Formats: sequence, structure tokens, C-alpha cells
Amino acid sequence: MRAAPAAVLLAAVLALSGCGASGDHSSASADRGVAGTQQQKSGKAGAPAADAERPEQPRKNAKPSAAHVIRTATLSVEVKDTSKAAAHARAAAQDAGGLVEKETTERIDSTRESSNLVLRVPQDSYDEVLRELSGAGKLVSRTSAAKDVTDQVVDTDSRIATQRASVARVRELMDRADKLADVVTLEGELSSRQAELESLLAQQASLKDRTTLATITLDLVEPETADGAADDDPGFPDAVAGGWHAFMTMLRWLAMAIGAAAPFLGVAALLAVLWRLLHRRRGAKGE
Repeated sequence: MRAAPAAVLLAAVLALSGCGASGDHSSASADRGVAGTQQQKSGKAGAPAADAERPEQPRKNAKPSAAHVIRTATLSVEVKDTSKAAAHARAAAQDAGGLVEKETTERIDSTRESSNLVLRVPQDSYDEVLRELSGAGKLVSRTSAAKDVTDQVVDTDSRIATQRASVARVRELMDRADKLADVVTLEGELSSRQAELESLLAQQASLKDRTTLATITLDLVEPETADGAADDDPGFPDAVAGGWHAFMTMLRWLAMAIGAAAPFLGVAALLAVLWRLLHRRRGAKGE
């Protein structure tokens, strides 16, 4: 009488550990093992239990599932004032019930700045916020994408439900176990199944966050200063400055020319003086 429960418990443990590589398949195998054990104890056949479980699947598949879509957009807008445009973008996201996930501002040159904002807004307000941000200035570029992840969400939810039931069954077997070897085996199986359950829960949270809030990446940049075109047209100060520059340039060239001709002029002046002296002496001798 004592050997029969131990054999049943050992068979259930082997069924659980042998199918641990796949979460869903191991859970299903454990279900069949536990159901078969309970049926053997109660003296009932396995076919009625299997027939009782079959109607649950049509009811699960019959539930209509809402669409789960991940929406993303990237905008590049040219604005006159980056700080004002960034403040307007933050207000638009917050008024829609969203938030600013990231913001970066940097200076391009001495007069221009650029800002990059990552906004998270609810799916219902996505189109409205996108239109408002596009009209904040001159739209340079705009890209948007939508990815349907409904199947992934449904599959993750189903795997979580199955994994939770599997963890509960292992806990139940641990409560029944009276041998140390059985407890150690079940603890290892429980740890593995709990780790997989936590991973699935993390995937579920990530999918929920991305399908609940759309992501908009906004680049704000200021145009090149329009004063450059006006500075190209010369005015009176520019004319005065240009004339003075030309005058000083002429003086420099004249000074350079005089400096270059100074040696020749000196020699010529000396020759002229000598010629006049010789000419006077000849005139005095002739008299």
C-alpha cells in the first residue's frame, strides 16, 4: 500500500522532468499524467476526462481578440526657435496623455541649435499629435510605420497561462512529496518553470508598453541665418571701408616702388652732380 503512492509520484516527476525542454508541451504532458493518475485512483476511464477537456479549447479560440499594433514615426522639422518648438512638442505630448522619454539639445554653430525628442503618446492620440508636430515649422522629412503583433500578444498570454498552471502543479506535487530526492527534483523543475514564466511576463510587459504608447522621434533644427544674404549687399560703411583699404593698398605699393627705385635714383643723382662739375671745369679752362 505504501509503494503504490510512491510509484505514482515518481511517474509524475519523470513525466514533468522529461518534458521540461518545451513549456507548453511539458505542461500538457503533465496534465495528462496527473489526470491519468487521478483517474486510476478513482477507477474512472481516461476517455471521459479527455472529452471533458476538449470543449474548453473552442471557447478560448472563440474569444475575439483586439488588434495590437506597434506604431512608430520619425519627423524632421525646420523651426525658427528650437527651444520654443521643443516646449510646444513637450506640451503636445503631455496634453495627449503621453510623456517625453528622451530629449537632447546641441549647438550646431554660434547661432543655431538642434533638438532631438523621443515622445510616447497614446495610440488614440497618435495621428493628432503627429499632425500637430508636423505643422510646427517647415517639414523636412516624415516616416511612419505600423506593425501588427496581435498573434505575438495572444501567443504570449496563452503561454503565460499555461506556465502558471504548470508552476502550480509542480508546487502541488512538492506538497505531496515525502522523499528528499523527489523534493530536490521538483525544486529544480520549479525553478526552471518560474524562470521561464518571468521571461514571458517581461515579454508581455514590453508588448503592452509598445502597443499602448506610440513612439514619435522628433528632430528640430534651425535654418541658416537669413542675415547672410543681407550682409552680401554693400552699404555706405562698406564702401568707405573698401575705399580706405584701396587707398592704403596704393600707398603700400607706391612705397614699395619708391623703395625699389631708390638705389637707381641715388646713382643717377650722383652721376648728374659729377657731370655738372666736369662741365663747369671745362668751361673755366676754355675762358
